[in-house]
Amino acid sequence: MNIRKNIPNTITLGNLFCGCMALVTAFKGDLVWAAYFVGIALVLDFFDGFAARLLNVSSAIGKDLDSLADMVTFGVVPGVVMYQMINFTLSASIVPEPGLLWSNSQTVFPVSYLAFILTLFSCIRLARFNNDTRQSLSFIGLPTPANAMIICSFPLITAFQPELVSVLSLLQNVTFLVILSFVLSYLLIAEIPLFALKFKTYSWSDNKLVYAFLLISVLMLISLKFIAIPLIIILYILISIVNNIFLKNEH
Repeated sequence: MNIRKNIPNTITLGNLFCGCMALVTAFKGDLVWAAYFVGIALVLDFFDGFAARLLNVSSAIGKDLDSLADMVTFGVVPGVVMYQMINFTLSASIVPEPGLLWSNSQTVFPVSYLAFILTLFSCIRLARFNNDTRQSLSFIGLPTPANAMIICSFPLITAFQPELVSVLSLLQNVTFLVILSFVLSYLLIAEIPLFALKFKTYSWSDNKLVYAFLLISVLMLISLKFIAIPLIIILYILISIVNNIFLKNEH
């Protein structure tokens, strides 16, 4: 067995394992730990592609394996997290136990099933990505990891930033959560070109936009904590749109 060839795939399987653990914790009602596992998976998702390029062992199987892992971690998990948020919000205002975002409830409300539109459209997004040659250097539509980051930031904001009263009221509003699920689902398949956080070289001249975005993102995380995560994704979309306009004007 070629160990070197299987290093990226092993990292990808780590992503999948984190997705499985996120599902377990989410169904138990511990959405904070579900978010933690998704965060670890995001790091692994970055490094599997990085390792494949570094070791020059990219393969079709590795690409498929990556999409299958992403479907679980960044497709199924966000749907479950949103499902739990909607369902528990409707189950009455339950005071969270230590370490949990919401307590478990035996009541299931049909409207909570609408959350799984996120999972359905994540599946479409990943299938398109695998077959769209336009997305080799950039993205068309919101990447599933970015979508997962937005949704999984909500439990962290609720648990660790209680001072954000207006934000918390939105995150406990079922209408807002349902509408947001539909908006994010649309963005997953929208024909909006978004710049990719990939490096072919590491020079400043070739990656000015990426470096500037990463620097701003770090500063926002330090100053704003978890609320910065959805703001960073919004900034990512806006910068991409502005960048697309300038590129068109140059031509």
